[in-house]
Amino acid sequence: MRHLIARLAAILAALSVASPGAAQEPMKAPTAPDLVLSGDLTRADHEAYREVPFDLPGGVTRLSVVFTYSGKTERSVIDLGLFDPQRFRGWSGGARDRFTLSAEEATPGYLPGPLPAGSWRLILGAPNIRPGVVARYEALLFFERDGVSAEVSGSSPLTGALNPKAGWYRGDLHTHSGASDGTCRSQSGGRAPCPVYRTVEAAAERGLDFIAVTDHNTTSHFAALRELQPAFDQLLLVPGREITTFFGHANVFGQTGFLDFRMAEAGAEASRSWLAAARASGGLVSVNHPGLPSGEFCMGCGWRIEADEEAFQMVEVVNGATLAQTRSAEGPLQGFTLWRERLNAGARVIGIGGSDNHDPLRPLDQPGAIGSPTTVVHMPELSIAGLLAGLRAGRVFIDMDGRPDRLLDLRAQTGARQAVMGQTLAVSADEAVQITVSLQGLDGARMEPVIDGASDPGLSQIISGDRAELGFEWAAGAVPRRWLRVDVRDPSGRLILVGNPIFLTPRAP
Repeated sequence: MRHLIARLAAILAALSVASPGAAQEPMKAPTAPDLVLSGDLTRADHEAYREVPFDLPGGVTRLSVVFTYSGKTERSVIDLGLFDPQRFRGWSGGARDRFTLSAEEATPGYLPGPLPAGSWRLILGAPNIRPGVVARYEALLFFERDGVSAEVSGSSPLTGALNPKAGWYRGDLHTHSGASDGTCRSQSGGRAPCPVYRTVEAAAERGLDFIAVTDHNTTSHFAALRELQPAFDQLLLVPGREITTFFGHANVFGQTGFLDFRMAEAGAEASRSWLAAARASGGLVSVNHPGLPSGEFCMGCGWRIEADEEAFQMVEVVNGATLAQTRSAEGPLQGFTLWRERLNAGARVIGIGGSDNHDPLRPLDQPGAIGSPTTVVHMPELSIAGLLAGLRAGRVFIDMDGRPDRLLDLRAQTGARQAVMGQTLAVSADEAVQITVSLQGLDGARMEPVIDGASDPGLSQIISGDRAELGFEWAAGAVPRRWLRVDVRDPSGRLILVGNPIFLTPRAP
């Protein structure tokens, strides 16, 4: 009886071209496919299977298929599956019209693993085609190469933006699950490796817009994120990992292939393989908890890697696990020192935060819980490509308390030229720069400018009202490169928001 009910459900689903409640992956208009397979099924194919062969070229790292067919108004149903040259790779029947698979992860119902070159076969099953009906099918095949994910570039045929609007989005960029060392309470009350879904549920409960799961060195959690994404269609699930070496840890976002973390020395040459691979495939690298000591207290936690100047694009300025231990977002154990050093050396490095959560059941009002701290990013859209673009742009701030009503933005202007947080403004030596700070949800707190790494109490101001715009003038002078950002402290002096810089460079005469 259960099989009959399932078949009836599949037929009813087939009658609907786009059911709002269907458990499909987010849809997006496909880019040009690499291969198109098409044909007809008739009554002769009723209750039979048709193999549709195709050749997969060498070097493909991800295969995606988008499948459509006609005849649904006549109750035609075509099921879908896949074989590679050696083995069965999956079956989705009539439940899905698209799927993807790579070495690391695959759409539920399909098996991840290597994609061998050679003759593959789509398997079409026809549980129902009426006499006289012709069901025309079309399969669009997309090949990705060199580990560069179309989801990173925003051209994936399978995924689209969860929210197409540009705006501020809140999330957590550093969490762990049972795929590495994340644990949580088991049914009997003990500790057990914690499944990914509990991290995702905690992020949804917190009201976050995105959550990155960054287990140590592995990519095994990527499959769980892909499986969960359709059910959490307002929360962007970001595949990341924490490259964990003896000489430092760093999160990588936007690169889904294997990265060789096996460094035996701290020199730049040893780290170049994984750092260069991450950058080459459109990924971003963030140094994690660089202020922690390395040793038996926290093996490999401090940053001792002699990386190339452009090796990493972000620094985890505030780490939630450290915050939970020290009860302070500041101090030498956080990441401000490395961030300030890199900025003063002329590097453009974006400051972010991350909870470093290892137990998603930790109460959300405690430091180090999911979303504590929250990183707030202005994105062109809520998607993986949008998140990476927003982080690169640097219009980002860190909220220690994860309050959804808070906002911090920064604008600099001289003459007709202006820049927002994360951008660079060219300024002549004799020009003054007008700074405007936009704030929300911070009544009674204090806005505190930070110039070239030092706070300037003379420019700080008390914030009055739920929405405020504060301004001041900054005479940059004839310095080759300078930077200015803004922090916010509550009335007790506790740091609650950390902003990213605007950069100044000399203007050509």
